[in-house]
Amino acid sequence: MLEQLMALLGPGVQVPDATLEQVVLSVPAAKVLRHELISSTANERVWHARGQSFPDWLALRSGRLGLLPDGVAHPSREEEIVSLIEWARTQKVVLIPYGGGTSVAGHINVPLCDEPVVTVALDRYAALEELDRTSQLARFQPGVRGQDLERQLAPYGFRLGHYPQSFEYSTLGGWIATRSSGQQSLGYGRIEQLVAGCRVATLGGMLDLPELPASAAGPDLKEWVLGSEGRLGIITRASVRVTRKPEHESFHAVVFGNFATAVATVRELVQQGLELSMLRLSDPDETALLFALPERAEQGLRWLGFGAGRCVLLFGASGGQGSSVFEIARAYAVCRARGALPAGPWIGRVWQKNRFKGPYLRNSLWDAGYAVDTLETALPWAAVERFTADVKDVLTHGLEDRGERVVCFLHLSHVYPDGASVYVTYLFRRAREHEELHERWQALKNAASLCIVRHGGTISHQHGVGVDHAGYLQAEKSEVGIALLRSSFASLDPHELLNRGKLLPDRPV
Repeated sequence: MLEQLMALLGPGVQVPDATLEQVVLSVPAAKVLRHELISSTANERVWHARGQSFPDWLALRSGRLGLLPDGVAHPSREEEIVSLIEWARTQKVVLIPYGGGTSVAGHINVPLCDEPVVTVALDRYAALEELDRTSQLARFQPGVRGQDLERQLAPYGFRLGHYPQSFEYSTLGGWIATRSSGQQSLGYGRIEQLVAGCRVATLGGMLDLPELPASAAGPDLKEWVLGSEGRLGIITRASVRVTRKPEHESFHAVVFGNFATAVATVRELVQQGLELSMLRLSDPDETALLFALPERAEQGLRWLGFGAGRCVLLFGASGGQGSSVFEIARAYAVCRARGALPAGPWIGRVWQKNRFKGPYLRNSLWDAGYAVDTLETALPWAAVERFTADVKDVLTHGLEDRGERVVCFLHLSHVYPDGASVYVTYLFRRAREHEELHERWQALKNAASLCIVRHGGTISHQHGVGVDHAGYLQAEKSEVGIALLRSSFASLDPHELLNRGKLLPDRPV
């Protein structure tokens, strides 16, 4: 990949990063906080100051972290979370919930404010509390990471099946607070479909939402918690719907000659209701970068008519042995009828082995002198092809005025009968000055976000809003919707002590 990037973008620009020791030595004094759960050491404050958004990444690498929390609390019981919230109310302290620190939208950034700021890290509050095998409900503490959640379920023969790319480090509480979606959401559902009930410690008391299969008793308050990004309170426990571990699970691949035919086929597969757990379609540029083949194989594909415009579709099935094999055969039949070339399970096995390694590529590319970021949306099927062409054009030419080039590729990562999510990755050269690099990213991010709004897509299908997407939220929610959200948060938190500055756009001047 590096050779391809050098040919497309030019040689990488390598600039030394700040060391952790340098950053820790530069940490300013914290506001004085007196609470037994809070640590104000420089190391703690640095480790919990930022997430994984591009501005976060740049701040951490450059050592210019800006604002830091004044302290970090590590509660290990629900009662301790409740006491922290009551203490924050009486002492006027801003609290920031912290799960795995994997946010790519600025959810855990420290706001500019006069009040002290405390990050509430939930890493010590991560156990399976109860498993109801009859109802297939599991009650977890919110700080449990994805891989630990599945490990705790495994001895009982269950799984949740929620696999975001950040699965190894992101937490159940974070998934709920940002309305996360896993790689196999087609089969297992998004997090809002998996949450049966939850408890949230708010400034107005405990919001206790029981585990119910369904209810017509007024608006569903779980929907206010899902995606609330810590503005309502801190989730203290959640009950999720689990399933028996499947007898069979496999992932397969086919190759299409062009993207338009592949998109139409994916739409047909999902609208026909095939019981698959995943459909993931790479565009030609992503296919060329991620599924590079030896020259002899390339020649063979070209001879068969699968040239530069080819793209790879991955699909998976999870369930009973007989039913899964049947659904795989149905998927192959639909794809072959559309002219696809079956590639068998070997590409699927490679993808499954490496499915959570994508974020680590960012490190290698950075060290080689290149910056990488992602963005995502979801749109109706009628808008998907127009948007994919437009956003690639916008990003590819986004730095021409600075004399820089951009490489952009994408895939459909989650599909629905009425539309699909589009996940875009873009790469560009680093700059020698961190300010210039941030300006390059900002120009690309803004142009792509306006493109999303222009095509009627959501500003976030799975990453949440945080601070990076807040300015574009009103286009989706409307002015009345933003006012409704603001008033609901203010009813519980009039002084904005809970994750201030996230989710909602700045107040109008």
